[in-house]
Amino acid sequence: MLKIKNLSKSFNRNTDNELNIFSSFNLEIEKNKCTAIIGPNGCGKSTLLNLIGGSIKADKGEIILNKMDITSFQEEERALYIGRVYQNPYMGVSPSLTILENMALADKKGERFALRRLIRKNNIDRYKEILKDLDLGLENKLHTKVKFLSGGQRQSLSLIMAAMKHPDLLLLDEHTAALDPKTSNVVMKKTKD
Repeated sequence: MLKIKNLSKSFNRNTDNELNIFSSFNLEIEKNKCTAIIGPNGCGKSTLLNLIGGSIKADKGEIILNKMDITSFQEEERALYIGRVYQNPYMGVSPSLTILENMALADKKGERFALRRLIRKNNIDRYKEILKDLDLGLENKLHTKVKFLSGGQRQSLSLIMAAMKHPDLLLLDEHTAALDPKTSNVVMKKTKD
């Protein structure tokens, strides 16, 4: 499913502060496998996810997803195939939009649309059902701006949005680190689902 071949990435190249994160790094993850990348702070875990997701470009190497070379794809092109939940609950959602608007945007990923036609009324009940499963009361707050949600509610919404279109790959960067134990359990259950 995911194959990384000879990946290299350095920062501050050709300076006294040059930092080589990856040099000819290889990794292969099979389809339908959950894989954890473990290591100390600063070892390159988030950098690897950023390279896979496309928010930073590799110096060398290839990233293959389901036999498709996505190495040259821009981040927004990769987002059609890759869902992502960040450690920071403020990322992955649009705080100035409502829960309903955020979900509608996630539901439209990869499709052409105009903002005035963003929300289709026939999808609202489905969104409520998806949110109800979280057991956080978000289904009753569809018109609440996301900036007014707690970090745990925001992170739970981010996970739902990242998985809505059933991506080929879901990248999770310590997505429960900032959550209380109850919400962390809810998010981990939804992650497994």
